[in-house]
Amino acid sequence: MTIRVVAKNQVKPEKIQEFMDLCEKLVEGSIKEEGCIEYGVYQELENLGILTMLEEWKDERSLDEHLNSNHFREIFPLLSECLEKDTEINVYRKKL
Repeated sequence: MTIRVVAKNQVKPEKIQEFMDLCEKLVEGSIKEEGCIEYGVYQELENLGILTMLEEWKDERSLDEHLNSNHFREIFPLLSECLEKDTEINVYRKKL
């Protein structure tokens, strides 16, 4: 069964564009990875500073490879600098 990652980010208002520019690079690299089914960034309608990454991976191995990829390891620390608080990350395994 597939793995779903929900990574909710509370971005500083003045850093939203910088965060999105970095996310564009992250998404471009991630969707090319073997095992990536879906990878996108969604903005909350009520609070534009809430930007959530929704990812789907073929299996845990694919997710592990993503987390160790060069583009992820380069971009993720830069994303963190744009945040008001730490990213809330939840990982799920599809059951049905």
